Amino acid sequence: MKRELSRLIAGQIFLHACMAGTRMAVPLLALQQGFSAMAVGALLALFALTQVFLALPAGRYADRKGLKAPLALSVAIAFTGVSLSAMWPIFPMLCVSALASGGATGMAVIALQRHVGRLAHGPAELKSAFSWLSIGPAISNFLGPVLAGLMIDFAGPARAHETGFRVAFLLMALLPLLTLWCVRGVREKTSPLLAASTEKKRVLDLLHQPLMLRLLGVNWLLSSCWDVHTFVVPLLGYERGLSASVVGTILGSFAVAAATIRLCLPWISRHLHEYQIITTSMVCTAVLFGLYPFMPTPWAMGACSVMLGLVLGAVQPMIMSTLHQITPAHRQGEALGLRLMSINASSVLMPMLFGAAGAIAGVAPVFWVVGTAVGLGANSAFKLRPRHP
Repeated sequence: MKRELSRLIAGQIFLHACMAGTRMAVPLLALQQGFSAMAVGALLALFALTQVFLALPAGRYADRKGLKAPLALSVAIAFTGVSLSAMWPIFPMLCVSALASGGATGMAVIALQRHVGRLAHGPAELKSAFSWLSIGPAISNFLGPVLAGLMIDFAGPARAHETGFRVAFLLMALLPLLTLWCVRGVREKTSPLLAASTEKKRVLDLLHQPLMLRLLGVNWLLSSCWDVHTFVVPLLGYERGLSASVVGTILGSFAVAAATIRLCLPWISRHLHEYQIITTSMVCTAVLFGLYPFMPTPWAMGACSVMLGLVLGAVQPMIMSTLHQITPAHRQGEALGLRLMSINASSVLMPMLFGAAGAIAGVAPVFWVVGTAVGLGANSAFKLRPRHP
């Protein structure tokens, strides 16, 4: 299992790095070409928008086809979509690249998570496997932007020249091809139930599964916390006159802390149930959100950001483990798609809501309202405990 899991993590890193690098390069090129901040914001929303509409079909496709067919399709979409920007670095092609790389990554993530759930045997292995798998995006969120940035700065003869962006997009388009190489020896996991299932599937039936609606609600609340932190901290820094590098360091410390806790999760998860980790994370997040606006210095904000990264970074693997335990085996791909659809819809809509609320009431009330909602939601997380531990 360890060798197969390492291949899957490596494959996920290369495909996700394609999207992460493209997501960094696309707004830079659009701004350089003179497009407004509003246009750039809409462009960035396209990375999540595709996943909102394709997540459920992608999950059902993974339930029917397994791992390799969805991965091959994802690689083809990402390669084609990002290559278009390398050939024609104009705004319409940047939109296509955003839609393609975002949608391809979402489809691949669903297939990979579904497959990893089949590799594991029992709750302990599920928690450990998803803890290791969650490290992949943390690595790719560093690898993709760094590679793209190096190409932009050093591949072109001048900063204003498009050659650097063309080379960056070409490199991002080639990265997903390494995904196919990484997973070439991975075996499909099938079962007679999956092959024989011909029932007509409805999302409402899936939501009627025990604990599913509660789990999705908890997942949505915690996902919103990521969006709040990413969106509101720059506004808080601007209000206090902090430099861009300081704000970037505060946000970067959150990402490093989230990656660090995921390295420790395989050990932590041996001693705690999923519901215990999720509930603790929600309570701690509520407290930290209440305190964040009162942090007087960048150092204090950075410390608060690190603690938030630790508590929020521990959640996603536990959500994934719980989801696989409460979902019928032949509908796990669809359940993963439903989860991905909900959190990407949040990523598209919530920043606009936070921006409007912040403009009317200020930044601090946004933290307090979301923190209160997460604190109240901790009771739902506690009810995710197994009935027969």
